[in-house]
Amino acid sequence: MHQFKIWAPSARTIGVKIDSRIYPLETQSGGWWSAEVEEAGPGTDYWFVVDGSDPIPDPRSFFQPLGIHGPSRIIDHSFPWTDDQWQPKPLSSAIIYEMHVGTFTMTGTFASAMERLDYLVDLGITHVELMPVNEFSGDWGWGYDGVDLYAPHHAYGSPEDLKRLIDACHSKGLGAILDVVYNHFGPAGNYLNRFGPYFTDAYKTPWGPAINFDHKGSLQVRRFFAENALMWLRDYHFDGLRLDAVHAYYDRSAIHFLEYLSSEVDALASQLGRHLTLIAESDLNDPRVIQPREASGYGIDAQWNDDFHHTLHSVLTGETNGYYEDFGSLAQLAKALRCGYVYDGIYSVHRDRLHGRPVIGLSGRHFLGYSQNHDQIGNRPRGERLNQLVTPRRQKIAAALVFTSPFVPMLFQGEEFAASTPFQYFTHHRDPDLARQVSEGRRNEFSSFGWKPEDVPDPQDVATLERSKLNWEEISEACHREILDWYERLIALRRSKSQLTDGRLDAVEVRFDEDARWLAMERGDIEVICNFGAERQRIGIRRNPEEVICSECDYALDAGMIELPADSVAILA
Repeated sequence: MHQFKIWAPSARTIGVKIDSRIYPLETQSGGWWSAEVEEAGPGTDYWFVVDGSDPIPDPRSFFQPLGIHGPSRIIDHSFPWTDDQWQPKPLSSAIIYEMHVGTFTMTGTFASAMERLDYLVDLGITHVELMPVNEFSGDWGWGYDGVDLYAPHHAYGSPEDLKRLIDACHSKGLGAILDVVYNHFGPAGNYLNRFGPYFTDAYKTPWGPAINFDHKGSLQVRRFFAENALMWLRDYHFDGLRLDAVHAYYDRSAIHFLEYLSSEVDALASQLGRHLTLIAESDLNDPRVIQPREASGYGIDAQWNDDFHHTLHSVLTGETNGYYEDFGSLAQLAKALRCGYVYDGIYSVHRDRLHGRPVIGLSGRHFLGYSQNHDQIGNRPRGERLNQLVTPRRQKIAAALVFTSPFVPMLFQGEEFAASTPFQYFTHHRDPDLARQVSEGRRNEFSSFGWKPEDVPDPQDVATLERSKLNWEEISEACHREILDWYERLIALRRSKSQLTDGRLDAVEVRFDEDARWLAMERGDIEVICNFGAERQRIGIRRNPEEVICSECDYALDAGMIELPADSVAILA
Protein backbone atom coordinates (compact mmCIF):
# COMPACT_ATOMS: atom_id res chain seq x y z
CA MET A 1 0.00 0.00 0.00
CA HIS A 2 1.16 3.52 -0.79
CA GLN A 3 -0.30 6.90 0.10
CA PHE A 4 -0.26 9.44 -2.71
CA LYS A 5 -0.33 13.13 -1.78
CA ILE A 6 -0.25 16.16 -4.03
CA TRP A 7 -0.76 19.89 -3.56
CA ALA A 8 -3.09 21.18 -6.28
CA PRO A 9 -5.23 23.97 -4.81
CA SER A 10 -6.99 24.96 -8.05
CA ALA A 11 -7.72 21.46 -9.36
CA ARG A 12 -11.27 20.17 -9.60
CA THR A 13 -10.31 16.49 -9.72
CA ILE A 14 -7.06 14.58 -9.23
CA GLY A 15 -6.39 10.94 -10.02
CA VAL A 16 -3.34 8.71 -9.93
CA LYS A 17 -2.92 6.45 -12.96
CA ILE A 18 -1.25 3.07 -12.54
CA ASP A 19 -1.15 0.95 -15.68
CA SER A 20 -4.57 1.54 -17.25
CA ARG A 21 -6.48 2.28 -14.04
CA ILE A 22 -7.08 5.71 -12.48
CA TYR A 23 -7.56 5.95 -8.71
CA PRO A 24 -9.32 9.15 -7.55
CA LEU A 25 -7.73 11.30 -4.82
CA GLU A 26 -9.82 13.02 -2.17
CA THR A 27 -9.53 16.69 -1.23
CA GLN A 28 -7.81 17.61 2.02
CA SER A 29 -7.35 20.96 3.74
CA GLY A 30 -4.99 23.56 2.34
CA GLY A 31 -5.32 22.46 -1.30
CA TRP A 32 -3.93 18.96 -0.71
CA TRP A 33 -5.25 15.75 -2.23
CA SER A 34 -4.52 12.20 -1.08
CA ALA A 35 -5.44 8.54 -1.50
CA GLU A 36 -4.12 5.19 -0.36
CA VAL A 37 -3.70 2.63 -3.13
CA GLU A 38 -3.40 -0.98 -2.05
CA GLU A 39 -1.77 -2.13 -5.29
CA ALA A 40 1.04 0.48 -5.20
CA GLY A 41 4.46 0.17 -3.58
CA PRO A 42 8.20 0.54 -4.26
CA GLY A 43 8.84 0.00 -7.95
CA THR A 44 5.34 1.05 -9.05
CA ASP A 45 5.21 3.50 -11.95
CA TYR A 46 2.42 6.09 -11.86
CA TRP A 47 1.14 9.37 -13.27
CA PHE A 48 -1.15 12.12 -12.02
CA VAL A 49 -4.25 13.09 -13.97
CA VAL A 50 -5.37 16.67 -13.28
CA ASP A 51 -8.95 17.61 -14.25
CA GLY A 52 -9.12 14.73 -16.71
CA SER A 53 -6.07 15.90 -18.70
CA ASP A 54 -3.31 13.74 -20.14
CA PRO A 55 -1.21 11.97 -17.47
CA ILE A 56 1.79 13.95 -16.18
CA PRO A 57 4.62 13.15 -13.74
CA ASP A 58 4.53 13.84 -10.00
CA PRO A 59 6.21 17.20 -9.15
CA ARG A 60 7.80 15.41 -6.17
CA SER A 61 8.75 12.30 -8.10
CA PHE A 62 11.67 10.47 -6.50
CA PHE A 63 12.68 8.82 -9.78
CA GLN A 64 11.95 9.37 -13.49
CA PRO A 65 13.46 6.26 -15.09
CA LEU A 66 12.23 7.25 -18.56
CA GLY A 67 13.00 10.96 -18.31
CA ILE A 68 11.05 14.16 -17.78
CA HIS A 69 7.93 13.14 -19.70
CA GLY A 70 7.78 9.57 -18.43
CA PRO A 71 6.02 8.02 -15.44
CA SER A 72 7.16 8.61 -11.89
CA ARG A 73 8.36 5.65 -9.85
CA ILE A 74 7.83 4.94 -6.17
CA ILE A 75 11.08 4.19 -4.35
CA ASP A 76 11.96 3.00 -0.87
CA HIS A 77 14.43 5.48 0.64
CA SER A 78 15.83 2.88 3.04
CA PHE A 79 19.47 2.04 2.30
CA PRO A 80 22.24 0.10 4.08
CA TRP A 81 24.29 3.15 5.01
CA THR A 82 27.72 2.58 6.56
CA ASP A 83 28.36 6.18 7.64
CA ASP A 84 26.71 6.22 11.07
CA GLN A 85 29.78 7.82 12.65
CA TRP A 86 30.48 10.19 9.77
CA GLN A 87 31.10 13.87 10.42
CA PRO A 88 32.37 16.13 7.61
CA LYS A 89 35.36 18.38 8.09
CA PRO A 90 34.52 22.01 8.90
CA LEU A 91 34.01 24.21 5.86
CA SER A 92 36.79 26.46 7.13
CA SER A 93 39.30 23.64 6.54
CA ALA A 94 37.76 22.41 3.29
CA ILE A 95 39.31 21.97 -0.13
CA ILE A 96 36.40 21.56 -2.55
CA TYR A 97 36.42 19.77 -5.90
CA GLU A 98 33.60 20.73 -8.29
CA MET A 99 32.51 17.74 -10.37
CA HIS A 100 30.13 17.22 -13.29
CA VAL A 101 29.09 13.57 -13.10
CA GLY A 102 28.46 13.23 -16.84
CA THR A 103 31.97 14.32 -17.88
CA PHE A 104 34.09 13.38 -14.84
CA THR A 105 34.52 9.93 -16.39
CA MET A 106 33.99 8.55 -19.88
CA THR A 107 30.98 6.55 -18.69
CA GLY A 108 29.50 9.55 -16.88
CA THR A 109 27.61 7.78 -14.09
CA PHE A 110 27.41 7.78 -10.30
CA ALA A 111 29.01 4.32 -10.29
CA SER A 112 31.98 5.30 -12.47
CA ALA A 113 32.61 8.44 -10.38
CA MET A 114 33.27 6.14 -7.42
CA GLU A 115 36.28 4.73 -9.24
CA ARG A 116 38.12 8.08 -8.96
CA LEU A 117 37.48 8.85 -5.29
CA ASP A 118 40.84 7.46 -4.12
CA TYR A 119 42.53 9.87 -6.53
CA LEU A 120 40.71 12.79 -4.91
CA VAL A 121 41.68 11.59 -1.43
CA ASP A 122 45.34 11.30 -2.44
CA LEU A 123 45.16 14.80 -3.95
CA GLY A 124 44.04 16.17 -0.58
CA ILE A 125 40.43 17.03 -1.42
CA THR A 126 38.04 17.17 1.55
CA HIS A 127 34.68 17.81 -0.19
CA VAL A 128 33.23 16.87 -3.56
CA GLU A 129 30.65 19.29 -4.98
CA LEU A 130 28.39 17.72 -7.59
CA MET A 131 26.83 19.92 -10.24
CA PRO A 132 23.04 19.40 -10.31
CA VAL A 133 22.00 15.75 -10.56
CA ASN A 134 18.21 16.14 -10.51
CA GLU A 135 16.19 15.09 -13.57
CA PHE A 136 16.58 17.34 -16.61
CA SER A 137 15.77 17.17 -20.31
CA GLY A 138 17.49 14.43 -22.31
CA ASP A 139 20.38 12.15 -21.38
CA TRP A 140 23.09 14.79 -20.92
CA GLY A 141 23.41 18.42 -19.90
CA TRP A 142 24.79 20.65 -17.20
CA GLY A 143 21.76 20.03 -14.97
CA TYR A 144 20.69 23.65 -14.45
CA ASP A 145 17.55 23.16 -16.55
CA GLY A 146 16.10 20.61 -14.18
CA VAL A 147 12.36 20.08 -13.71
CA ASP A 148 12.01 17.09 -11.37
CA LEU A 149 13.94 18.39 -8.39
CA TYR A 150 13.43 15.33 -6.19
CA ALA A 151 14.59 12.74 -8.74
CA PRO A 152 18.25 11.88 -9.51
CA HIS A 153 18.95 12.06 -13.24
CA HIS A 154 18.13 8.71 -14.84
CA ALA A 155 21.18 8.65 -17.16
CA TYR A 156 23.56 8.96 -14.19
CA GLY A 157 22.01 5.98 -12.41
CA SER A 158 19.34 5.12 -9.88
CA PRO A 159 18.66 6.76 -6.50
CA GLU A 160 20.46 3.79 -4.95
CA ASP A 161 23.50 4.46 -7.15
CA LEU A 162 23.66 8.05 -5.92
CA LYS A 163 23.44 6.85 -2.31
CA ARG A 164 26.27 4.39 -2.96
CA LEU A 165 28.40 7.27 -4.27
CA ILE A 166 27.76 9.41 -1.20
CA ASP A 167 28.33 6.46 1.15
CA ALA A 168 31.61 5.74 -0.64
CA CYS A 169 32.66 9.39 -0.31
CA HIS A 170 32.06 9.25 3.43
CA SER A 171 33.89 5.96 3.80
CA LYS A 172 36.96 7.67 2.32
CA GLY A 173 36.66 10.82 4.40
CA LEU A 174 35.16 12.99 1.65
CA GLY A 175 32.26 15.32 2.30
CA ALA A 176 29.60 15.63 -0.39
CA ILE A 177 27.90 18.87 -1.50
CA LEU A 178 25.10 19.06 -4.07
CA ASP A 179 24.39 21.98 -6.39
CA VAL A 180 20.64 22.74 -6.40
CA VAL A 181 18.67 25.16 -8.58
CA TYR A 182 15.77 26.96 -6.91
CA ASN A 183 15.62 30.06 -9.14
CA HIS A 184 14.06 28.61 -12.31
CA PHE A 185 13.01 25.44 -14.11
CA GLY A 186 14.00 24.10 -17.49
CA PRO A 187 12.08 24.80 -20.70
CA ALA A 188 10.95 21.18 -21.16
CA GLY A 189 8.97 18.95 -18.80
CA ASN A 190 7.85 21.67 -16.40
CA TYR A 191 4.31 20.74 -15.39
CA LEU A 192 4.18 22.66 -12.09
CA ASN A 193 1.64 25.24 -13.27
CA ARG A 194 -0.84 22.42 -13.75
CA PHE A 195 -0.78 21.85 -9.98
CA GLY A 196 -0.54 25.24 -8.29
CA PRO A 197 0.84 28.82 -8.23
CA TYR A 198 4.52 27.91 -8.31
CA PHE A 199 5.28 30.99 -10.43
CA THR A 200 4.40 34.66 -10.34
CA ASP A 201 4.31 37.33 -13.04
CA ALA A 202 5.17 39.98 -10.44
CA TYR A 203 8.86 39.75 -11.37
CA LYS A 204 10.67 39.20 -14.64
CA THR A 205 13.60 36.81 -14.92
CA PRO A 206 15.80 35.66 -17.84
CA TRP A 207 13.81 32.42 -17.77
CA GLY A 208 10.28 33.87 -17.64
CA PRO A 209 7.98 34.14 -14.58
CA ALA A 210 9.76 34.05 -11.22
CA ILE A 211 9.37 31.37 -8.58
CA ASN A 212 6.53 32.41 -6.28
CA PHE A 213 8.35 32.91 -2.99
CA ASP A 214 6.24 35.82 -1.70
CA HIS A 215 2.79 36.04 -3.35
CA LYS A 216 -0.49 34.17 -2.87
CA GLY A 217 0.02 30.45 -2.43
CA SER A 218 3.72 30.88 -1.68
CA LEU A 219 3.65 29.01 1.64
CA GLN A 220 3.50 25.61 -0.03
CA VAL A 221 5.88 26.74 -2.78
CA ARG A 222 8.44 27.62 -0.12
CA ARG A 223 7.79 24.26 1.53
CA PHE A 224 8.30 22.51 -1.82
CA PHE A 225 11.84 23.86 -2.12
CA ALA A 226 12.72 23.61 1.57
CA GLU A 227 11.60 19.99 1.72
CA ASN A 228 13.63 19.27 -1.39
CA ALA A 229 16.73 20.61 0.33
CA LEU A 230 16.00 18.59 3.45
CA MET A 231 15.49 15.43 1.37
CA TRP A 232 18.94 15.64 -0.20
CA LEU A 233 20.54 16.20 3.21
CA ARG A 234 18.49 13.65 5.13
CA ASP A 235 17.73 10.83 2.67
CA TYR A 236 20.86 11.02 0.50
CA HIS A 237 23.24 12.08 3.31
CA PHE A 238 24.67 15.06 1.45
CA ASP A 239 26.68 17.27 3.79
CA GLY A 240 25.74 20.55 2.16
CA LEU A 241 24.07 22.31 -0.72
CA ARG A 242 25.32 24.91 -3.16
CA LEU A 243 22.42 27.24 -4.03
CA ASP A 244 22.56 28.38 -7.64
CA ALA A 245 22.14 32.11 -8.41
CA VAL A 246 20.35 33.25 -5.25
CA HIS A 247 20.29 36.78 -6.69
CA ALA A 248 17.47 35.43 -8.89
CA TYR A 249 15.34 34.58 -5.83
CA TYR A 250 12.71 37.32 -5.96
CA ASP A 251 11.34 37.55 -2.44
CA ARG A 252 10.19 40.64 -0.55
CA SER A 253 8.95 38.66 2.46
CA ALA A 254 10.00 39.84 5.90
CA ILE A 255 11.66 36.45 6.24
CA HIS A 256 13.50 35.92 2.98
CA PHE A 257 13.48 32.38 1.59
CA LEU A 258 17.24 32.09 2.21
CA GLU A 259 16.74 32.83 5.89
CA TYR A 260 13.79 30.45 6.00
CA LEU A 261 15.86 27.71 4.34
CA SER A 262 18.89 28.18 6.57
CA SER A 263 16.76 27.87 9.71
CA GLU A 264 15.18 24.67 8.35
CA VAL A 265 18.60 23.18 7.57
CA ASP A 266 19.96 24.14 10.98
CA ALA A 267 17.01 22.39 12.62
CA LEU A 268 17.73 19.24 10.59
CA ALA A 269 21.42 19.39 11.52
CA SER A 270 20.46 19.49 15.19
CA GLN A 271 18.13 16.54 14.70
CA LEU A 272 20.71 14.47 12.82
CA GLY A 273 23.68 15.50 14.97
CA ARG A 274 25.65 16.19 11.79
CA HIS A 275 27.14 19.41 10.44
CA LEU A 276 25.28 20.68 7.36
CA THR A 277 26.39 23.52 5.12
CA LEU A 278 24.73 25.96 2.73
CA ILE A 279 26.80 27.77 0.09
CA ALA A 280 25.31 30.46 -2.12
CA GLU A 281 26.16 31.69 -5.57
CA SER A 282 25.36 35.41 -5.45
CA ASP A 283 26.42 38.41 -7.52
CA LEU A 284 24.77 40.84 -5.09
CA ASN A 285 27.99 41.44 -3.14
CA ASP A 286 25.70 41.70 -0.13
CA PRO A 287 27.28 40.30 3.07
CA ARG A 288 23.82 39.91 4.59
CA VAL A 289 23.55 36.67 2.61
CA ILE A 290 26.36 35.16 4.72
CA GLN A 291 25.79 36.97 7.98
CA PRO A 292 24.29 34.90 10.82
CA ARG A 293 20.55 35.17 11.32
CA GLU A 294 21.28 36.46 14.81
CA ALA A 295 22.97 39.46 13.16
CA SER A 296 19.98 40.07 10.85
CA GLY A 297 21.55 38.08 8.03
CA TYR A 298 20.23 35.12 6.07
CA GLY A 299 22.46 32.56 7.79
CA ILE A 300 24.05 31.05 4.67
CA ASP A 301 27.46 29.62 5.59
CA ALA A 302 29.47 30.81 2.59
CA GLN A 303 29.25 32.15 -0.95
CA TRP A 304 31.23 31.88 -4.16
CA ASN A 305 33.56 34.88 -4.52
CA ASP A 306 33.37 35.97 -8.15
CA ASP A 307 35.13 39.28 -7.45
CA PHE A 308 38.27 37.35 -6.46
CA HIS A 309 37.97 35.14 -9.53
CA HIS A 310 37.30 37.98 -11.95
CA THR A 311 40.19 40.15 -10.85
CA LEU A 312 42.60 37.20 -10.73
CA HIS A 313 41.46 36.04 -14.18
CA SER A 314 41.73 39.48 -15.75
CA VAL A 315 45.18 40.10 -14.25
CA LEU A 316 46.41 36.78 -15.65
CA THR A 317 44.72 36.87 -19.06
CA GLY A 318 44.41 40.58 -19.77
CA GLU A 319 40.74 40.08 -20.73
CA THR A 320 38.58 43.17 -20.30
CA ASN A 321 35.42 42.26 -22.23
CA GLY A 322 32.00 41.69 -20.63
CA TYR A 323 32.02 41.81 -16.86
CA TYR A 324 35.82 41.70 -16.88
CA GLU A 325 35.78 45.39 -17.83
CA ASP A 326 35.33 46.07 -14.11
CA PHE A 327 38.61 44.32 -13.26
CA GLY A 328 42.26 44.03 -14.22
CA SER A 329 44.46 45.81 -11.67
CA LEU A 330 46.71 44.47 -8.93
CA ALA A 331 45.08 46.99 -6.60
CA GLN A 332 41.78 45.19 -7.09
CA LEU A 333 43.38 41.79 -6.54
CA ALA A 334 44.91 43.11 -3.32
CA LYS A 335 41.52 44.46 -2.21
CA ALA A 336 39.80 41.13 -2.92
CA LEU A 337 42.38 39.30 -0.79
CA ARG A 338 42.00 41.77 2.09
CA CYS A 339 38.29 42.60 1.92
CA GLY A 340 36.45 39.78 0.16
CA TYR A 341 34.60 42.00 -2.30
CA VAL A 342 36.15 44.45 -4.74
CA TYR A 343 32.80 46.15 -5.39
CA ASP A 344 31.56 46.98 -1.91
CA GLY A 345 29.44 50.05 -2.47
CA ILE A 346 31.52 51.63 -5.23
CA TYR A 347 30.70 52.43 -8.84
CA SER A 348 30.73 49.56 -11.36
CA VAL A 349 31.37 50.54 -14.99
CA HIS A 350 29.88 47.29 -16.26
CA ARG A 351 26.67 47.79 -14.29
CA ASP A 352 26.71 51.60 -14.53
CA ARG A 353 25.66 51.91 -10.90
CA LEU A 354 26.90 51.54 -7.35
CA HIS A 355 27.35 47.90 -6.48
CA GLY A 356 27.83 45.92 -3.28
CA ARG A 357 28.27 46.58 0.40
CA PRO A 358 31.40 46.35 2.62
CA VAL A 359 32.25 43.11 4.40
CA ILE A 360 32.60 43.97 8.08
CA GLY A 361 33.51 41.48 10.77
CA LEU A 362 33.20 38.36 8.62
CA SER A 363 35.88 35.72 8.17
CA GLY A 364 37.30 34.74 4.80
CA ARG A 365 35.92 31.25 5.49
CA HIS A 366 32.55 32.64 4.37
CA PHE A 367 33.92 32.90 0.80
CA LEU A 368 35.00 30.27 -1.69
CA GLY A 369 38.04 31.24 -3.75
CA TYR A 370 38.80 29.75 -7.16
CA SER A 371 40.52 30.45 -10.44
CA GLN A 372 38.12 28.24 -12.41
CA ASN A 373 34.60 26.84 -12.12
CA HIS A 374 31.96 25.43 -14.46
CA ASP A 375 30.47 28.86 -15.22
CA GLN A 376 33.68 30.71 -15.93
CA ILE A 377 34.88 27.93 -18.25
CA GLY A 378 31.65 26.69 -19.80
CA ASN A 379 30.12 30.07 -20.50
CA ARG A 380 32.97 30.94 -22.84
CA PRO A 381 32.13 30.21 -26.50
CA ARG A 382 34.54 27.28 -26.73
CA GLY A 383 34.69 26.34 -23.06
CA GLU A 384 38.42 27.04 -22.67
CA ARG A 385 40.04 26.32 -19.33
CA LEU A 386 42.50 28.75 -17.77
CA ASN A 387 45.43 26.56 -18.83
CA GLN A 388 44.25 27.01 -22.44
CA LEU A 389 44.34 30.80 -22.05
CA VAL A 390 47.60 31.34 -20.13
CA THR A 391 51.00 29.70 -19.78
CA PRO A 392 51.66 26.93 -17.22
CA ARG A 393 53.62 29.49 -15.21
CA ARG A 394 50.57 31.74 -14.93
CA GLN A 395 48.32 28.86 -13.98
CA LYS A 396 50.75 28.09 -11.17
CA ILE A 397 50.45 31.67 -9.91
CA ALA A 398 46.66 31.37 -9.97
CA ALA A 399 46.72 28.13 -8.02
CA ALA A 400 49.17 29.53 -5.46
CA LEU A 401 46.93 32.52 -4.74
CA VAL A 402 43.83 30.33 -4.45
CA PHE A 403 45.42 27.96 -1.95
CA THR A 404 47.13 30.64 0.11
CA SER A 405 44.16 33.03 0.12
CA PRO A 406 42.01 33.57 3.23
CA PHE A 407 39.11 31.91 1.36
CA VAL A 408 37.98 28.29 1.17
CA PRO A 409 39.71 26.95 -1.98
CA MET A 410 37.74 25.24 -4.74
CA LEU A 411 38.93 23.75 -8.01
CA PHE A 412 37.07 22.47 -11.05
CA GLN A 413 37.52 18.90 -12.25
CA GLY A 414 40.69 18.44 -14.28
CA GLU A 415 42.08 21.86 -13.37
CA GLU A 416 44.67 20.20 -11.14
CA PHE A 417 46.37 18.45 -14.07
CA ALA A 418 45.75 21.17 -16.69
CA ALA A 419 43.27 19.02 -18.59
CA SER A 420 43.40 19.59 -22.33
CA THR A 421 39.68 18.89 -22.66
CA PRO A 422 37.42 21.95 -22.60
CA PHE A 423 34.17 22.16 -20.65
CA GLN A 424 31.62 23.28 -23.19
CA TYR A 425 27.91 23.96 -22.96
CA PHE A 426 25.98 20.84 -24.01
CA THR A 427 22.29 19.89 -24.02
CA HIS A 428 20.13 17.00 -25.20
CA HIS A 429 16.64 18.38 -25.75
CA ARG A 430 14.57 15.83 -27.63
CA ASP A 431 12.00 18.34 -28.88
CA PRO A 432 13.25 19.41 -32.35
CA ASP A 433 11.98 23.00 -32.07
CA LEU A 434 13.52 23.49 -28.63
CA ALA A 435 16.78 21.90 -29.77
CA ARG A 436 16.94 24.29 -32.74
CA GLN A 437 16.18 27.32 -30.53
CA VAL A 438 18.94 26.37 -28.08
CA SER A 439 21.49 25.86 -30.86
CA GLU A 440 20.60 29.12 -32.58
CA GLY A 441 20.50 31.01 -29.31
CA ARG A 442 23.99 29.84 -28.39
CA ARG A 443 25.41 30.98 -31.72
CA ASN A 444 23.63 34.35 -31.56
CA GLU A 445 24.76 34.91 -27.97
CA PHE A 446 28.39 35.13 -29.01
CA SER A 447 27.98 36.90 -32.35
CA SER A 448 28.37 40.25 -30.57
CA PHE A 449 31.84 39.13 -29.44
CA GLY A 450 32.92 38.67 -33.03
CA TRP A 451 32.68 34.88 -33.07
CA LYS A 452 31.63 33.23 -36.30
CA PRO A 453 28.48 31.12 -35.74
CA GLU A 454 30.21 28.06 -37.20
CA ASP A 455 32.99 28.40 -34.60
CA VAL A 456 30.60 28.12 -31.63
CA PRO A 457 30.09 24.44 -30.72
CA ASP A 458 26.51 23.25 -31.17
CA PRO A 459 25.26 22.33 -27.68
CA GLN A 460 22.95 19.70 -29.20
CA ASP A 461 25.81 17.88 -30.96
CA VAL A 462 26.90 14.82 -28.96
CA ALA A 463 30.49 15.68 -29.94
CA THR A 464 30.24 18.75 -27.71
CA LEU A 465 29.60 16.47 -24.75
CA GLU A 466 32.26 13.95 -25.76
CA ARG A 467 35.05 16.49 -26.12
CA SER A 468 34.23 17.82 -22.63
CA LYS A 469 34.92 14.50 -20.88
CA LEU A 470 38.12 14.29 -18.90
CA ASN A 471 40.97 12.27 -20.39
CA TRP A 472 42.52 10.67 -17.31
CA GLU A 473 45.40 9.19 -19.29
CA GLU A 474 46.89 12.69 -19.49
CA ILE A 475 48.02 12.50 -15.87
CA SER A 476 50.99 10.37 -16.86
CA GLU A 477 52.23 12.94 -19.39
CA ALA A 478 55.04 15.20 -18.22
CA CYS A 479 53.38 18.58 -18.82
CA HIS A 480 50.21 17.52 -16.97
CA ARG A 481 52.14 15.77 -14.20
CA GLU A 482 54.09 18.99 -13.58
CA ILE A 483 50.89 20.93 -12.84
CA LEU A 484 49.46 18.10 -10.75
CA ASP A 485 52.64 18.00 -8.65
CA TRP A 486 52.27 21.76 -8.05
CA TYR A 487 48.67 21.40 -6.92
CA GLU A 488 49.60 18.52 -4.61
CA ARG A 489 52.33 20.65 -3.00
CA LEU A 490 49.99 23.61 -2.53
CA ILE A 491 47.22 21.50 -1.04
CA ALA A 492 49.66 19.79 1.34
CA LEU A 493 51.03 23.20 2.36
CA ARG A 494 47.57 24.61 3.08
CA ARG A 495 46.61 21.60 5.16
CA SER A 496 49.84 21.78 7.18
CA LYS A 497 49.96 25.51 7.95
CA SER A 498 47.42 26.98 10.36
CA GLN A 499 48.12 30.48 9.03
CA LEU A 500 46.56 29.50 5.71
CA THR A 501 43.31 28.21 7.20
CA ASP A 502 42.95 31.28 9.43
CA GLY A 503 40.26 33.24 7.61
CA ARG A 504 40.69 36.55 9.44
CA LEU A 505 40.72 39.17 6.71
CA ASP A 506 42.20 41.82 8.99
CA ALA A 507 45.29 39.62 9.35
CA VAL A 508 45.98 39.65 5.60
CA GLU A 509 48.60 42.15 4.41
CA VAL A 510 49.17 42.81 0.72
CA ARG A 511 51.82 44.94 -1.02
CA PHE A 512 52.04 45.48 -4.76
CA ASP A 513 53.59 47.56 -7.50
CA GLU A 514 51.19 48.17 -10.36
CA ASP A 515 53.90 49.30 -12.77
CA ALA A 516 56.48 46.63 -11.95
CA ARG A 517 53.67 44.02 -11.87
CA TRP A 518 54.42 42.25 -8.60
CA LEU A 519 52.27 41.47 -5.56
CA ALA A 520 53.22 40.16 -2.11
CA MET A 521 50.76 38.78 0.44
CA GLU A 522 51.51 38.00 4.08
CA ARG A 523 49.53 35.43 6.06
CA GLY A 524 51.15 35.36 9.48
CA ASP A 525 54.77 34.23 8.95
CA ILE A 526 54.06 33.08 5.39
CA GLU A 527 54.75 35.35 2.45
CA VAL A 528 53.51 34.81 -1.08
CA ILE A 529 55.50 36.71 -3.71
CA CYS A 530 54.10 36.91 -7.26
CA ASN A 531 55.95 38.30 -10.26
CA PHE A 532 53.35 38.99 -12.97
CA GLY A 533 55.93 40.95 -14.95
CA ALA A 534 57.57 40.02 -18.24
CA GLU A 535 61.10 40.32 -16.79
CA ARG A 536 63.04 38.78 -13.95
CA GLN A 537 63.02 41.13 -10.97
CA ARG A 538 64.03 41.52 -7.31
CA ILE A 539 61.24 42.00 -4.77
CA GLY A 540 61.64 42.84 -1.10
CA ILE A 541 60.68 40.26 1.52
CA ARG A 542 59.87 40.79 5.22
CA ARG A 543 61.54 37.74 6.83
CA ASN A 544 64.08 35.00 6.25
CA PRO A 545 62.21 31.83 5.33
CA GLU A 546 63.03 28.31 6.46
CA GLU A 547 61.41 26.92 3.34
CA VAL A 548 60.77 28.27 -0.14
CA ILE A 549 58.17 26.70 -2.42
CA CYS A 550 58.66 28.22 -5.84
CA SER A 551 56.96 27.56 -9.16
CA GLU A 552 60.37 27.89 -10.85
CA CYS A 553 63.71 26.54 -9.66
CA ASP A 554 65.91 29.49 -10.62
CA TYR A 555 64.89 31.95 -7.89
CA ALA A 556 67.49 33.59 -5.66
CA LEU A 557 67.43 34.93 -2.06
CA ASP A 558 69.76 37.73 -1.07
CA ALA A 559 69.72 40.32 1.75
CA GLY A 560 66.00 40.77 2.25
CA MET A 561 65.21 40.32 -1.42
CA ILE A 562 63.99 37.51 -3.61
CA GLU A 563 64.80 37.45 -7.30
CA LEU A 564 62.05 35.77 -9.32
CA PRO A 565 61.82 34.91 -13.01
CA ALA A 566 58.98 36.38 -15.04
CA ASP A 567 55.55 34.87 -14.39
CA SER A 568 56.50 33.00 -11.25
CA VAL A 569 55.48 32.74 -7.61
CA ALA A 570 57.34 31.87 -4.42
CA ILE A 571 55.83 30.94 -1.07
CA LEU A 572 58.15 31.69 1.85
CA ALA A 573 57.39 29.67 4.97
